[in-house]
Amino acid sequence: MTFTRITLALAASLVVAAPAMAQTKLKWAHVYEPSEPFHTASVWAAEEIKKRTNGRYQIDVYPASQLGKENDINQGLGLGTVDIIISGSSFAAKAFPRIGVTYYPYTFRNVDHLLAYTRSDIYKELTAGYEQKSGNEIIATTYYGTRHTTSNKPITKCADMKGLKMRVPDVPAYLAMPRACGANTSPIAFAEVYLALQNGTVEAQENPLPTIEAKKFFEVQKHIVLTGHIVDHLNTVVAGGLWKKLSDADKKIFSDVALEAAAKASREVAARESELAAVFRSKGVSVTDVNVNEFRDTVLKNVPFEQYGYQKSDWERIQAIK
Repeated sequence: MTFTRITLALAASLVVAAPAMAQTKLKWAHVYEPSEPFHTASVWAAEEIKKRTNGRYQIDVYPASQLGKENDINQGLGLGTVDIIISGSSFAAKAFPRIGVTYYPYTFRNVDHLLAYTRSDIYKELTAGYEQKSGNEIIATTYYGTRHTTSNKPITKCADMKGLKMRVPDVPAYLAMPRACGANTSPIAFAEVYLALQNGTVEAQENPLPTIEAKKFFEVQKHIVLTGHIVDHLNTVVAGGLWKKLSDADKKIFSDVALEAAAKASREVAARESELAAVFRSKGVSVTDVNVNEFRDTVLKNVPFEQYGYQKSDWERIQAIK
């Protein structure tokens, strides 16, 4: 082989190898089931980012707490063990308490109110505050669902929850409604809730209807009570270390794709949510409407949001969003 042919062959091999050498592998983690929209939308986003960056980013998505519980993956953003997560503002509030007002009971009226909030100035202000304190970047927000209560016994009013052993995430505002109604709360990890309900470690829990379906809590709970106490959401969060390394063009791709994925998942969650009361009733589960105002008034009276360090002005600005 002549020198020229050797040179050309070497150059060709380098061209072939370049994309593989340039590819960055990332980990995207969450605690939700593979069947849930949060996972399917994340997988779609990972593939779309790969496509729009011409294969420069290979993102592997790890569902169902494979890389740790929700607290672990939030900490992992700073430790470098994960690059992107979807997680609730309850965990963001550990870095920036003000953002926690968004999961205080009865802050949002419905899904439309929540999504309007994600387009508001107060949303920009609160997410910027989190980013400044944590170093991480919130690039999208997804409707998680409206949280309701499941129980082993009938519940028709707030006082019926007195003494009830109830699993609630160990974050302040999630505890507000159960504690206002007199429940005894227990901070069992999300991945362990089904077993805890099955063996009687706890008698109740609270989550949106799609989560109750995906986690099959209806198999070990006889009653679903439509308390509607939190219109909840998940943030798509990029680790600060990764965000700083991205070019402006790549930041736009990551953000655009995450927003599209969030919109897709939000639509799917809301659509499924509207069907599930009937589905659960067809399975022989009791689904009960309650006077939500009675629950709301009890919470506002007994567990005012100011005690968590939230700002009344933030809450009022959210309330005013149309």
